[in-house]
Amino acid sequence: MADKGIWDRQVGMRQLLVVAAVSLLVGLGLSGGLDWFGGPRVVNLWGSTAAPENQPAVTPQGLPDFIALAKKMKPIVVNVSTTQSADAGQKLENPFGEDDPFSEFWKKFFGGPLPRGPFRQQRSLGSGFIIDKDGSILTNNHVVENAQKITVKLADEREFEAKVIGKDSKTDVAIIKINTKEALPVAPLGDSDRLDVGEWVMAIGNPFGLDSTVTSGIVSAKGRHIGAGPYDNFIQTDASINPGNSGGPLINLRGEVVGINTAIFSRSGGNIGIGFAIPINLVKELLPQLKGKGKVTRGYLGVLIQKVTPEIAESLGLEKARGALVADVTKGGPAEKAGVKVGDVIVEFDGKEVKENNDLPIMVARTAVTKKARLKVLRDKKEVTLTVEVGELPEEEVVASTKEKGELGLTVQQVTPQIAENLGLEKAEGIVVTAVEPGSAGDEAGLRRGDVILEVDRKPVRKLPDYRKALAETKKGKGVLFLVRRGESTLFLALKPPR
Repeated sequence: MADKGIWDRQVGMRQLLVVAAVSLLVGLGLSGGLDWFGGPRVVNLWGSTAAPENQPAVTPQGLPDFIALAKKMKPIVVNVSTTQSADAGQKLENPFGEDDPFSEFWKKFFGGPLPRGPFRQQRSLGSGFIIDKDGSILTNNHVVENAQKITVKLADEREFEAKVIGKDSKTDVAIIKINTKEALPVAPLGDSDRLDVGEWVMAIGNPFGLDSTVTSGIVSAKGRHIGAGPYDNFIQTDASINPGNSGGPLINLRGEVVGINTAIFSRSGGNIGIGFAIPINLVKELLPQLKGKGKVTRGYLGVLIQKVTPEIAESLGLEKARGALVADVTKGGPAEKAGVKVGDVIVEFDGKEVKENNDLPIMVARTAVTKKARLKVLRDKKEVTLTVEVGELPEEEVVASTKEKGELGLTVQQVTPQIAENLGLEKAEGIVVTAVEPGSAGDEAGLRRGDVILEVDRKPVRKLPDYRKALAETKKGKGVLFLVRRGESTLFLALKPPR
């Protein structure tokens, strides 16, 4: 028993020595830069143990090193304030949400129209970041739009008057410039295409006028379409973004700007963790034109497109919902000259797949004017290849995209000369919807009173017999595809009758 006790003590002592040795080695690894997983240890971006090139900054605990990142990036962020003239009779915008307790106070004291006289100026605040040593600054177009005076305040509190040298309302991007002899710190522009969902990001801006506010979060999603325009392709982030952050940078852990903070989704007007930024790669494409011409020239097809829903795909005989459905073709436009027809589904443009309708406007906009591009369309269940010479998008136009709303329950009648006149039709031809039963297939598909039915399942409808015949020939239980004219536009609607 005595021998066993000695043996146990010896084993125990060996175990203690092993633990001590391992602890010592681990301590040396943490202090001296050893990496047990095969590679140099990254402590921070700019410290004595600098990160390898293109590697993110992390602390010894493995967390993002936001301290070093904030110190490095704050000097490139600026406060942008503007002064605008408000017309007499115009109402000042309520800065509080409808549910905010201060909303009623605002309506009571400031909700009326502005009086005539000196009290006719509005001020707004936003953010921006320096992209050139000459004083060029990137921000949002909505921050400086209609501004009579623009004041830029740097991180060191110096103020300069700025002027707009280029802007693009369709992507909400603007470049402003200040005059200074001193070389300014410049924001490195990164590659937003390399961003991954879940990646850490930092936002710097001036929310509610609070200068140089730093917030952090992750990339929540990419390629978001929020209805802001035809070129929607936003980065979604949960980094806190509030009014005043507009125009500020979204930064990755490498210290590169990957987006311009632009919008938030909120019922109250404050941050709820859903913010949106313009991808910096989209902005980089615009910079040469914004600096050189002050505006952006875009490619143009001349089509009105809409989403291919599963119901529309079934009605057209497609295997799956994909591409952009052509609801209308502009007369004399590039698409008409190339042979594009209403009902075509564009699935490829210039060698790139069109997965959904929102992809096409961005692809066309990025294409050089006069370039001949190949269009691949699905027509009558067959693939057709066309060549289109891309035109220049007129200033007042955008590549339009319709919205389909979500059975039959329709009351229709022949278009009379009086109805044609009331609806602004060139001739009394077609079938007009006079009533839609609530909850019916027509109602769920989005048909409205006053819609003029032009086609049923791709068969032209000019008179009531045509309409009844086309409906009789549809397959029972299958979706019925309507082409209707609504005002100046045409659109496809897929009706799903009860089975």
